[in-house]
Amino acid sequence: MAAPTVSRRARAAAPAAAVHYRIECADLHAHLFAVTLTIEAPAAQQRVALPVWIPGSYLVREFAKNLQGLRATQGRRKPALTQLDKCSWQVDCVPGQPLVLHYQVCAYDNSVRTAWLDAGRGFFNGTSLCLRVEGQTDAPHALDISAPALPPGDDARWSCATALVPSKVDKHGFGRYLAAGYDELADSPVEMGPFWSAEFEACGVPHRFVIAGAAASFDGERLIADTQAICEAEIRFWHGDKAGKRGGPKLPIDRYVFMLNAVDDGYGGLEHRHSTALICNRRDLPQRGAKKQPEGYTTLMGLISHEYFHTWNVKRMRPAEFAHYDYSRENYTQMLWFFEGFTSYYDDLLLRRAGRIDDAGYLRLLNKTVNQVLQTPGRLVQSVAEASFDAWVKYYRQDEQTPNGTVSYYTKGALVALCFDLSLRREGKGTLDDVMRHLWTQGGGGPISEADVAAALQAVGGRSYAAEIAQWIHSTDELPLADLLRAHGVAALEDPSQQAQALGLRVAEANGSVQVKVVLRGGAAEKAGFSANDEWIGIELPAVGRKGQQRPAQAWRIAKLDDLALYLGDATRCTALVARDRKLLRLPLVLPEGATTWRLFSHDAAKIAAWLAPGARR
Repeated sequence: MAAPTVSRRARAAAPAAAVHYRIECADLHAHLFAVTLTIEAPAAQQRVALPVWIPGSYLVREFAKNLQGLRATQGRRKPALTQLDKCSWQVDCVPGQPLVLHYQVCAYDNSVRTAWLDAGRGFFNGTSLCLRVEGQTDAPHALDISAPALPPGDDARWSCATALVPSKVDKHGFGRYLAAGYDELADSPVEMGPFWSAEFEACGVPHRFVIAGAAASFDGERLIADTQAICEAEIRFWHGDKAGKRGGPKLPIDRYVFMLNAVDDGYGGLEHRHSTALICNRRDLPQRGAKKQPEGYTTLMGLISHEYFHTWNVKRMRPAEFAHYDYSRENYTQMLWFFEGFTSYYDDLLLRRAGRIDDAGYLRLLNKTVNQVLQTPGRLVQSVAEASFDAWVKYYRQDEQTPNGTVSYYTKGALVALCFDLSLRREGKGTLDDVMRHLWTQGGGGPISEADVAAALQAVGGRSYAAEIAQWIHSTDELPLADLLRAHGVAALEDPSQQAQALGLRVAEANGSVQVKVVLRGGAAEKAGFSANDEWIGIELPAVGRKGQQRPAQAWRIAKLDDLALYLGDATRCTALVARDRKLLRLPLVLPEGATTWRLFSHDAAKIAAWLAPGARR
C-alpha cells in the first residue's frame, strides 16, 4: 500500500491545484529540503507566510528560523520580495501570472513537530516546509514529493508515506498528492526512508503502519494485532458495534496512517485528521519470541490509543476557538483539560476494553496518574482550566519551578474525566461514554464549547453538573477520588513515600552523583534550603543520636538517595552537604515523618468489571 486507497471517481473529481509545492531533498548531509512553490494566479501584492506553530502542540516554535534563500521569479522577471515580519513576505508581482518561489529549509529536529532529513530518513510537517499563500488557503493544493538521490553504495530504497490523497505516485509512494486546502496540507505529515510497513483494516477502514529505526528483533505481527484491536475498540466506542458493517453508521475516516520513529531515547506523538506521527524508544517495541514484552510497550500502546482517540476528540470535535486556526500567533482555549485530559482518561481505559491489559494492569496505570497529580504542588495553585490557557507559556516551557506553579491538563484532566464517569455511574443515569457520544452527535463532530459539555452532562445525568465543573475544573480544590473509586470497587491505601518524594525532591542519579532537578514547594528539602541544580554530595550526623544515645560523629558521601536509609539509621536530622555554583554548603535537614503515596487495589471485582470490562456500555 504505497498510498491511501482513494476511488477513481474521487481522483477524477479533484479540481486543478491553484497552489503547487515541489519538495526535493537538496542535500541529505546538510539536512536541506528544497521547496518550489508555484502560485498559478497570484495577487498584485501577494503575501506568503510560514506558520509559527503546529496545531496540537501549543508553543510558538518559529518555524521560519529554518527557512533560507527565498527568491521569486515570474516568467523572466524577478519581482521585488519584501520581508514584513518574522515569518511573512510580500511579492510585488503581476497579478494573474504564475509566480514561483524557491527556498530551502534546514530540517534538523528529530521530533514529531517539525522536520528532519539525513541520509537515513526524511520527515516533515507542512507547517515547517510549506509557505501559506494568503487569500488562497481554501483553494486546492498539490504536493509533489521527489525521491532523494542516495549516496553511492546505498542500496536501501526509500519509500514515501502520507495520508494525503494521491494523484499520481509511483509504487514507492513518491509523486503528486492533493489537498483540499492549506489546512489539510498542514495536517498531513510525510515520512520518507527505507521504513518497515504493514497494512490492516479496522472496521472496514484501511490503515497503514510505517516504522523507521526498528531493530531486527521487532515483532511487527504483534504490533499490528494490538493496534488493530485498539483501533476497532475506539471506532466502536464512537459509532457502535455496527461500525464498518453494511447499513452501519458513516465513519469520519476512510484511511489512516501511523508513522512511528523508533529512536534510542524519545517519546511523544502528534495527532492529525487521517494520521499520527509518533516517536518512541526502540527498546519499547514488541520483541519476537519474548516471554514478557518490555514494560514500555504498554506505554507505547497507550500512546497509540491516545493519538487515535484524537481522530474524534480534537481533530473533529474540537474547541470552538479552534474552528479556524490562526497560524501566525497563539490560539487560546481553556478546554485542553477536555480534549487532552479526557483523551488521556480513555487511552488506557480503551486498552483495557480492547483486551490489551487486564484490570490489574489498568489500576497500575491509573495509580501512576493519581500519584503524579497528588505529588504536584502546582495543583493547589493553578486550576486545570487555567493550565489549558497557559499551555503556550507554561506547559511547553517547563523548568525547575514548573511543578510548583502548574498542573498538567493531561493528568488532572484525566482524573476530572474519571470523576465525572464514576459520578454518572454511581447515580445510575448513564456514563461518560454516553456524554462523549452525545457531544459527537449533537455537535455534528465539529467545534464545541464548555457550555456544550455541561449540557451533555445534564442530558445524560439528568441534573446540572455546574457545581462539579466549578469545583473540579475552575478551582484548585482536591478531587473526590477516594470516595468515587471506593464506590466502584477500588480502595486506596497510603504507603510510605519513596525517599525523593518524601523529601520533596526530583533528582537525577548518575555516575555516583545526585543532581537536584526540582525542589517541591513546602517539602523538607525546600525548608532546608536546597535549590535546583545543587549537587548533593553527602551528609553529616552529630555525635548524639536519637533519644540521646551516644555515637561518634559521622560524615558520609552519597551516590544515590537510597544511601540515606543506610547511613541515617533512625536519625531524623542531619546536615546535608551540597555544592552550588562550586561553593560548598551545609544545610540543616529535618527528615519528614508520615509522608505517603497512594496504592490502589481491588476490593470488589464485580464493581470494577462493570466499569472496566471489555465492551462495557449502556
